[in-house]
Amino acid sequence: MKLLLSFAVAAIAVLSTSCSKEPDLVLYCSLDQEFAEPLIQRYEGETGSRVHVEFDVEANKTVGLVRRIREEGSHPRCDVFWSNEVGHTVQLGQDGFLAPYDSPSARDIPANFRDAEHRWTGFAARARIFIVNTTLCDPKSLHSMWDLVDPKWNGKVSMAKPVAGTTLTHMATLYATLGEAKAGEYLQKISTLAKSGGVNIANGNSTVARLVRDGKMAFGWTDSDDYAVALGSGAPVAAVYPDADGCGTLLLPNTIALVKGAPHAAAAQKFIDWALSKDTEKELAFSRSAQIPVRTDVARPASVIAPGQFKVMDVDYKKVGAEIEKRAESLKLLFVD
Repeated sequence: MKLLLSFAVAAIAVLSTSCSKEPDLVLYCSLDQEFAEPLIQRYEGETGSRVHVEFDVEANKTVGLVRRIREEGSHPRCDVFWSNEVGHTVQLGQDGFLAPYDSPSARDIPANFRDAEHRWTGFAARARIFIVNTTLCDPKSLHSMWDLVDPKWNGKVSMAKPVAGTTLTHMATLYATLGEAKAGEYLQKISTLAKSGGVNIANGNSTVARLVRDGKMAFGWTDSDDYAVALGSGAPVAAVYPDADGCGTLLLPNTIALVKGAPHAAAAQKFIDWALSKDTEKELAFSRSAQIPVRTDVARPASVIAPGQFKVMDVDYKKVGAEIEKRAESLKLLFVD
């Protein structure tokens, strides 16, 4: 009995040590967990590394993790920040929370998706599109972002609340690209319509996609990955890449960055190299999220559109990053509960 008890105590001690073992890498990730987790598990299997991942929730997408990186600035816990957008990453770099790392895997990524000071790199992008329910609306009738505020669609359109995630970055980009007056007019129209029920303000892009998929809304702003999931479910949906005759469609890359003072810097660089590889971009393109590779020579399924197949908005990411917090505060005032 004593022998059995000794074995039991020893087993518990080993298990406790194993469970409390420090991870090889701490990753903060705002890409949807269902898309990122299989990739991270594959990385662990290939390398034998133990990755501790912390994800963000949909309604607070990206903003929560960014806040934590800032709060932990003097004693960082996080090694790598993998964001599903670019604006906040740029701002973190400008504010001194990211360390430069020129990954060899990024050498063939187009320059507009790489920070000149190597503090972040973009890859595996998504487009900001209108998801359209084809039983309620002819996709060919939609051409411009201004269609969202057309009176004939009153009460039949939706957009996520523009205070977090890609919707915030999208609206901040409109200010940087179109100017204060034009972008302000657009957001003011949406805000006014939202108060009267003319525009449904949802808690996230995936909610917009579900509302359109289920026929509760005719169309709405969402990300191309949320559209891909809705299309894969067999729903009668189509994608419109708006403003081909104007400013173009916004293309938002995932971004990855080394956190300044990362406790596991060598492991972090190894993970960044892996994440920026062509194989990872290819896997994201062929996944349910249908991410758009930023490199033209990365394989993609026929269903994943290439940047050359639609007019891409010309974006000054540095300007977007510099202004994103200011835009977040002003949009909170416009879209108060």
